[in-house]
Amino acid sequence: MRRDGNHPATPALAAGRLPVQRARVTEVRPLYEDTFALWLAARDIVRRAAPGQFVMVRCGEGYDPLLPRAFSIYRVRDGADGPELGLLLEVVGRGTAWLARRRPGDDVALFGPLGHGFSVRPAAQNLLLVGGGIGVAPLVWLADEQVAHGRNVTMLLGARTAAKLYPAELLPPEVEVVTATDDGSAGHPGPVTDLLPEYAGWADQVLACGPTAMFRSMAARLRALHYRRPCQVLMEERMACGTGICYSCAVETRRHGVKLVCKDGPRFELRDVF
Repeated sequence: MRRDGNHPATPALAAGRLPVQRARVTEVRPLYEDTFALWLAARDIVRRAAPGQFVMVRCGEGYDPLLPRAFSIYRVRDGADGPELGLLLEVVGRGTAWLARRRPGDDVALFGPLGHGFSVRPAAQNLLLVGGGIGVAPLVWLADEQVAHGRNVTMLLGARTAAKLYPAELLPPEVEVVTATDDGSAGHPGPVTDLLPEYAGWADQVLACGPTAMFRSMAARLRALHYRRPCQVLMEERMACGTGICYSCAVETRRHGVKLVCKDGPRFELRDVF
Protein backbone atom coordinates (compact mmCIF):
# COMPACT_ATOMS: atom_id res chain seq x y z
CA MET A 1 0.00 0.00 0.00
CA ARG A 2 1.22 3.50 -0.78
CA ARG A 3 1.98 5.58 2.30
CA ASP A 4 3.10 8.91 0.83
CA GLY A 5 0.99 11.79 2.14
CA ASN A 6 1.28 13.81 -1.10
CA HIS A 7 -0.93 12.25 -3.75
CA PRO A 8 -1.70 13.61 -7.19
CA ALA A 9 -5.35 13.57 -8.22
CA THR A 10 -6.54 10.25 -9.57
CA PRO A 11 -7.23 10.23 -13.34
CA ALA A 12 -10.98 10.19 -12.74
CA LEU A 13 -10.84 13.26 -10.49
CA ALA A 14 -8.45 15.03 -12.83
CA ALA A 15 -10.93 14.53 -15.64
CA GLY A 16 -13.72 16.07 -13.55
CA ARG A 17 -15.60 12.84 -12.94
CA LEU A 18 -16.48 11.45 -9.51
CA PRO A 19 -15.48 7.76 -9.29
CA VAL A 20 -18.25 6.74 -6.89
CA GLN A 21 -18.11 3.13 -5.79
CA ARG A 22 -20.23 0.96 -3.56
CA ALA A 23 -18.36 -0.64 -0.68
CA ARG A 24 -19.67 -3.54 1.35
CA VAL A 25 -20.00 -3.07 5.10
CA THR A 26 -18.00 -5.70 6.99
CA GLU A 27 -18.46 -4.49 10.57
CA VAL A 28 -20.08 -1.75 12.66
CA ARG A 29 -18.56 -1.61 16.13
CA PRO A 30 -19.59 0.72 19.00
CA LEU A 31 -16.45 2.21 20.56
CA TYR A 32 -17.60 4.86 23.02
CA GLU A 33 -20.53 7.22 23.60
CA ASP A 34 -22.44 7.75 20.32
CA THR A 35 -19.31 6.83 18.34
CA PHE A 36 -18.84 3.84 16.06
CA ALA A 37 -16.21 2.32 13.79
CA LEU A 38 -17.65 1.51 10.35
CA TRP A 39 -15.54 -0.94 8.34
CA LEU A 40 -15.87 -1.15 4.56
CA ALA A 41 -14.37 -3.47 1.95
CA ALA A 42 -12.76 -0.84 -0.28
CA ARG A 43 -9.65 -2.36 -1.80
CA ASP A 44 -9.02 0.35 -4.42
CA ILE A 45 -9.32 3.22 -1.95
CA VAL A 46 -7.11 1.60 0.69
CA ARG A 47 -4.34 0.89 -1.79
CA ARG A 48 -4.10 4.58 -2.74
CA ALA A 49 -4.73 6.13 0.68
CA ALA A 50 -2.43 7.64 3.30
CA PRO A 51 -3.06 8.90 6.86
CA GLY A 52 -4.83 12.25 6.82
CA GLN A 53 -6.74 11.72 3.59
CA PHE A 54 -10.52 11.49 3.52
CA VAL A 55 -13.45 10.03 1.61
CA MET A 56 -16.83 11.46 0.66
CA VAL A 57 -19.67 9.19 1.77
CA ARG A 58 -23.36 9.08 0.88
CA CYS A 59 -25.34 9.03 4.13
CA GLY A 60 -28.69 7.69 2.95
CA GLU A 61 -30.65 6.12 0.14
CA GLY A 62 -31.87 8.24 -2.74
CA TYR A 63 -31.37 12.00 -2.52
CA ASP A 64 -32.08 12.68 1.13
CA PRO A 65 -29.65 13.80 2.46
CA LEU A 66 -28.68 15.25 -0.90
CA LEU A 67 -24.96 15.80 -0.38
CA PRO A 68 -22.25 13.36 0.75
CA ARG A 69 -20.23 13.95 3.90
CA ALA A 70 -16.47 14.00 4.38
CA PHE A 71 -14.89 11.47 6.74
CA SER A 72 -11.21 11.07 7.53
CA ILE A 73 -9.90 7.55 7.07
CA TYR A 74 -9.60 6.26 10.62
CA ARG A 75 -7.74 2.99 10.10
CA VAL A 76 -7.04 0.30 7.51
CA ARG A 77 -6.82 -3.44 7.95
CA ASP A 78 -6.64 -6.70 6.06
CA GLY A 79 -10.12 -8.23 5.82
CA ALA A 80 -11.26 -11.68 4.81
CA ASP A 81 -11.73 -10.55 1.20
CA GLY A 82 -9.01 -7.92 0.96
CA PRO A 83 -8.11 -4.47 2.35
CA GLU A 84 -10.71 -2.61 4.41
CA LEU A 85 -10.95 0.98 5.55
CA GLY A 86 -12.46 2.19 8.79
CA LEU A 87 -14.41 5.38 9.45
CA LEU A 88 -14.95 6.82 12.91
CA LEU A 89 -18.56 8.02 13.18
CA GLU A 90 -19.94 10.29 15.86
CA VAL A 91 -23.72 10.21 15.61
CA VAL A 92 -24.76 13.86 15.45
CA GLY A 93 -27.56 13.87 12.87
CA ARG A 94 -29.56 11.90 10.31
CA GLY A 95 -26.61 11.05 8.09
CA THR A 96 -24.32 9.62 10.73
CA ALA A 97 -27.26 7.86 12.39
CA TRP A 98 -28.04 6.16 9.06
CA LEU A 99 -24.44 5.02 8.69
CA ALA A 100 -24.36 3.70 12.26
CA ARG A 101 -27.43 1.55 11.48
CA ARG A 102 -25.70 -0.24 8.59
CA ARG A 103 -25.08 -3.94 9.02
CA PRO A 104 -22.56 -6.37 7.49
CA GLY A 105 -23.49 -7.00 3.87
CA ASP A 106 -25.04 -3.56 3.32
CA ASP A 107 -23.53 -1.28 0.69
CA VAL A 108 -22.37 2.30 1.18
CA ALA A 109 -21.55 4.66 -1.72
CA LEU A 110 -18.33 6.68 -1.42
CA PHE A 111 -15.38 8.05 -3.37
CA GLY A 112 -11.77 8.86 -2.56
CA PRO A 113 -9.15 8.99 -1.23
CA LEU A 114 -9.10 12.77 -1.40
CA GLY A 115 -6.86 15.59 -0.28
CA HIS A 116 -3.31 15.75 0.97
CA GLY A 117 -2.65 13.74 4.11
CA PHE A 118 -0.01 14.19 6.78
CA SER A 119 3.62 14.50 5.73
CA VAL A 120 6.03 13.41 8.46
CA ARG A 121 9.52 14.81 8.07
CA PRO A 122 12.12 12.05 7.58
CA ALA A 123 14.34 13.42 10.37
CA ALA A 124 11.48 13.68 12.89
CA GLN A 125 11.80 11.02 15.60
CA ASN A 126 9.52 12.41 18.33
CA LEU A 127 5.97 13.11 17.14
CA LEU A 128 3.35 14.96 19.15
CA LEU A 129 -0.20 14.28 17.95
CA VAL A 130 -3.00 16.54 19.18
CA GLY A 131 -6.63 15.51 18.72
CA GLY A 132 -9.79 17.36 19.64
CA GLY A 133 -13.07 15.41 19.77
CA ILE A 134 -13.76 13.38 16.63
CA GLY A 135 -10.60 14.93 15.19
CA VAL A 136 -8.78 11.96 16.70
CA ALA A 137 -9.89 9.84 13.71
CA PRO A 138 -6.99 10.44 11.27
CA LEU A 139 -4.45 10.51 14.11
CA VAL A 140 -5.13 6.87 14.99
CA TRP A 141 -3.95 5.56 11.63
CA LEU A 142 -1.03 8.00 11.72
CA ALA A 143 -0.03 6.65 15.15
CA ASP A 144 -0.30 3.06 13.88
CA GLU A 145 2.03 3.83 10.97
CA GLN A 146 4.60 5.89 12.84
CA VAL A 147 4.98 3.46 15.73
CA ALA A 148 5.52 0.71 13.15
CA HIS A 149 8.28 2.88 11.64
CA GLY A 150 10.04 3.10 15.01
CA ARG A 151 9.15 6.69 15.91
CA ASN A 152 8.19 7.89 19.38
CA VAL A 153 4.56 9.04 19.54
CA THR A 154 2.78 11.01 22.24
CA MET A 155 -0.91 11.76 21.70
CA LEU A 156 -2.75 14.55 23.49
CA LEU A 157 -6.48 13.81 23.42
CA GLY A 158 -9.13 16.37 24.28
CA ALA A 159 -12.91 16.06 24.57
CA ARG A 160 -15.85 17.75 26.24
CA THR A 161 -16.22 14.96 28.81
CA ALA A 162 -14.67 11.59 29.71
CA ALA A 163 -17.39 9.69 27.84
CA LYS A 164 -16.29 11.40 24.60
CA LEU A 165 -12.60 10.46 24.85
CA TYR A 166 -11.21 7.95 22.38
CA PRO A 167 -10.23 4.83 24.41
CA ALA A 168 -6.46 4.76 24.91
CA GLU A 169 -6.46 0.95 24.92
CA LEU A 170 -7.41 0.97 21.22
CA LEU A 171 -4.11 2.64 20.34
CA PRO A 172 -0.77 0.83 19.96
CA PRO A 173 0.72 0.24 23.43
CA GLU A 174 3.83 2.21 22.45
CA VAL A 175 1.81 5.44 22.20
CA GLU A 176 1.90 7.66 25.27
CA VAL A 177 -1.62 9.07 25.77
CA VAL A 178 -2.39 12.20 27.77
CA THR A 179 -6.00 13.35 28.10
CA ALA A 180 -7.87 16.55 28.85
CA THR A 181 -11.59 17.21 29.27
CA ASP A 182 -13.45 20.50 29.32
CA ASP A 183 -15.50 19.45 32.36
CA GLY A 184 -12.56 17.92 34.25
CA SER A 185 -14.09 14.43 34.33
CA ALA A 186 -10.85 12.82 33.05
CA GLY A 187 -7.25 13.90 32.71
CA HIS A 188 -6.34 17.57 32.73
CA PRO A 189 -9.30 19.83 33.55
CA GLY A 190 -9.48 22.21 30.60
CA PRO A 191 -8.69 22.36 26.89
CA VAL A 192 -6.15 19.96 25.44
CA THR A 193 -4.02 22.90 24.29
CA ASP A 194 -3.18 23.60 27.96
CA LEU A 195 -0.85 20.58 27.69
CA LEU A 196 1.30 22.03 24.91
CA PRO A 197 3.82 23.88 27.12
CA GLU A 198 4.76 20.58 28.78
CA TYR A 199 5.10 18.50 25.60
CA ALA A 200 5.87 20.73 22.62
CA GLY A 201 9.56 21.14 23.46
CA TRP A 202 10.06 17.37 23.21
CA ALA A 203 8.50 17.12 19.75
CA ASP A 204 10.36 17.27 16.46
CA GLN A 205 7.01 17.76 14.74
CA VAL A 206 3.43 18.43 15.85
CA LEU A 207 0.48 17.01 13.88
CA ALA A 208 -3.09 17.82 14.83
CA CYS A 209 -6.74 17.50 13.90
CA GLY A 210 -9.73 19.08 15.59
CA PRO A 211 -12.05 22.07 15.56
CA THR A 212 -11.02 25.56 14.49
CA ALA A 213 -11.15 26.83 18.08
CA MET A 214 -8.52 24.26 19.04
CA PHE A 215 -6.22 25.41 16.23
CA ARG A 216 -6.55 29.05 17.26
CA SER A 217 -5.63 28.11 20.80
CA MET A 218 -2.71 25.97 19.57
CA ALA A 219 -1.36 28.83 17.50
CA ALA A 220 -1.46 31.22 20.46
CA ARG A 221 0.19 28.69 22.77
CA LEU A 222 2.97 27.80 20.34
CA ARG A 223 3.67 31.47 19.56
CA ALA A 224 4.03 32.11 23.29
CA LEU A 225 6.52 29.22 23.46
CA HIS A 226 8.44 30.54 20.42
CA TYR A 227 7.93 27.13 18.86
CA ARG A 228 9.49 27.10 15.37
CA ARG A 229 9.32 23.43 14.43
CA PRO A 230 6.77 22.12 11.89
CA CYS A 231 3.15 21.94 13.03
CA GLN A 232 0.70 20.41 10.55
CA VAL A 233 -3.06 20.54 11.04
CA LEU A 234 -5.91 18.85 9.23
CA MET A 235 -8.65 21.44 8.76
CA GLU A 236 -12.26 20.44 9.40
CA GLU A 237 -14.63 22.39 7.17
CA ARG A 238 -18.07 21.64 5.77
CA MET A 239 -17.81 20.64 2.13
CA ALA A 240 -20.37 19.66 -0.47
CA CYS A 241 -18.27 18.10 -3.21
CA GLY A 242 -14.82 17.16 -1.90
CA THR A 243 -13.18 17.96 -5.24
CA GLY A 244 -12.84 21.76 -5.39
CA ILE A 245 -15.96 22.48 -7.45
CA CYS A 246 -18.27 24.13 -4.92
CA TYR A 247 -15.77 26.32 -2.99
CA SER A 248 -17.71 25.81 0.25
CA CYS A 249 -14.51 24.91 2.13
CA ALA A 250 -12.38 27.93 1.18
CA VAL A 251 -9.94 29.24 3.79
CA GLU A 252 -7.64 32.27 3.76
CA THR A 253 -3.93 31.51 4.17
CA ARG A 254 -1.18 33.97 5.01
CA ARG A 255 1.23 33.10 2.21
CA HIS A 256 -0.88 31.59 -0.55
CA GLY A 257 -4.20 33.42 -0.52
CA VAL A 258 -7.47 31.48 -0.66
CA LYS A 259 -7.11 27.71 -0.58
CA LEU A 260 -9.65 24.88 -0.61
CA VAL A 261 -9.59 22.43 2.27
CA CYS A 262 -10.76 19.55 0.08
CA LYS A 263 -8.30 20.04 -2.78
CA ASP A 264 -5.32 21.98 -1.39
CA GLY A 265 -5.65 20.53 2.12
CA PRO A 266 -6.88 19.31 4.44
CA ARG A 267 -3.22 19.46 5.55
CA PHE A 268 -1.90 22.96 6.25
CA GLU A 269 0.92 24.42 8.30
CA LEU A 270 -0.67 25.89 11.42
CA ARG A 271 1.13 29.23 11.18
CA ASP A 272 0.00 29.68 7.57
CA VAL A 273 -3.68 29.71 8.58
CA PHE A 274 -3.82 30.85 12.21
